[in-house]
Amino acid sequence: MNISDVPDGDPIRLLIGHEVSAVSFVRDYVELHFDGPVLRCLADPIGVYDGSEWRFPEPGSLDLMRNYIGETVDDSELDPDRIIALHFGRHRFVVPLDDGSSGGPESAHMVGTDETGRTSILGGFWVW
Repeated sequence: MNISDVPDGDPIRLLIGHEVSAVSFVRDYVELHFDGPVLRCLADPIGVYDGSEWRFPEPGSLDLMRNYIGETVDDSELDPDRIIALHFGRHRFVVPLDDGSSGGPESAHMVGTDETGRTSILGGFWVW
């Protein structure tokens, strides 16, 4: 997965077929790792897992978010003014991109992989 593989200018589609290998909580943001690519959520993500809605950092959200580990992305949405959404069957993980959702100028980053499959900006770096 790298910049040369971006379908239709939508880098989020590169995550389709990839399994979440880690959910990392880093002070005030969340990262989803995909055995190489990383989606960094600077805006507080929201979602639904197994019918339970969650909103980071509300109580219970960390437990529900850890359940995404081992799930495979089967679809995605990107509306650059509104959301990034990853679909995992009946589960959904959303990063809001609207102006009011982030504490700064950026809501999300995605880092691709280099030719060896390691996380690297050489494989692409996208900012929303």
